[in-house]
Amino acid sequence: MSRVRTQVAGAVGSVLEWYDFAVFGFLAPIMSPLFFPDADPMVALIQTYGVFAAGYLMRPLGGIVFGHVADRLGRTRALKWSIALMAIPTVLIGLLPTYDQWGAAAAGLLILLRLIQGVSVGGELIAAITFLVESAPANRKGLYGSWALFGGIGGILLGSMVVDITEALVTTQGMSDYGWRIPFLLGLVIFIFGHWLRSALADESVAVNDDDLPLKQVLRSHMGGVMHLVAAMCLYATGFYICFVWMPAYQTRIIPQPIDHALDINTVTMFVLLCLIPIAGLLGDKIGYRRVLLSGIGLMAIAVYPLFLWIDTGSFLSAVVAGLVFAVLVSMIQGPMPAVLAETFPADIRNTGIGIAYNTVLGLLGGTAPMVCTWLIHSTGDLASPAYYLIGLAIISFVALATLPKLRHA
Repeated sequence: MSRVRTQVAGAVGSVLEWYDFAVFGFLAPIMSPLFFPDADPMVALIQTYGVFAAGYLMRPLGGIVFGHVADRLGRTRALKWSIALMAIPTVLIGLLPTYDQWGAAAAGLLILLRLIQGVSVGGELIAAITFLVESAPANRKGLYGSWALFGGIGGILLGSMVVDITEALVTTQGMSDYGWRIPFLLGLVIFIFGHWLRSALADESVAVNDDDLPLKQVLRSHMGGVMHLVAAMCLYATGFYICFVWMPAYQTRIIPQPIDHALDINTVTMFVLLCLIPIAGLLGDKIGYRRVLLSGIGLMAIAVYPLFLWIDTGSFLSAVVAGLVFAVLVSMIQGPMPAVLAETFPADIRNTGIGIAYNTVLGLLGGTAPMVCTWLIHSTGDLASPAYYLIGLAIISFVALATLPKLRHA
């Protein structure tokens, strides 16, 4: 397989995985009364985001399982298995009865399916990052690694677009009755394409661990690097989910704005983010990964509170401009990160080490970010309270990244 097709296959797998996983986040405001009908609307939304978070809590397990597969059996085998594990629960969510039909069992099954998805996602992106960085030229690891996030953002963008189009074609009542199922069912079509593309991949991993359990080696010799990365990635883990995945619900349920306006804004600004991710990765190759990351984190800490105040005015134009600024800052925080992750661990335990660090911080902070932000507003009455949360995490990330052991392209 050519290098170009190999890179596309690595990235497109992330598109397919993250489309399935992100659709739930965008449909949470519609699904919450269908599975938690007896709760206060705000409480129901928090409960639905709790289900969203439940999937993330399974990510560390997925990182360990698929990290072992990737380090012992090869990167591409992990990629092929993870995408299959994602497809089945995605389609089943689209077929799931609601509370009115099955009562509490419907909510229980929804949680179970999200847990299975979380295991898959815990392995997919890490295997893609490792596969892409290892196949990159020495002076383009930032660019190549960024394609994994490009694919992930592309999948989330696709999910946003599909939900937006479904909203445009189906009435409000129709979305509650059946329209919310359509994006999940379309996941089957996307899986078929992804499986076909990845089936042609030959295993090109640079190292396979034959001597010891990768997990045992990480726990014995590399936990310092794991914990340092967890701290360095606090803002990385939350910034995107708050500024893009949670933002449509914030704008429609809390500000409020019409849902079609919120989804339009999200689609446009996420497309800008999509374009900026590889540029930020390439910039890291040119001037240093740490320099780009610290600049993005510092600027986010300074700008996030004024941006939230601007969004809170309810102005469509203000929300667009704030979203574009968030796109620039989040791209700087995300683009160079895959190369930093890959440089932290040796090749024979790389997938396992990255998987533990990445999925721990995403499970604890990323998946809970929508729920935490909604709870903060509900508890304090301050619409800008999520900004304080981001500022605190930015400080932790800045200090940890500034003290991370020297990178080759610092």
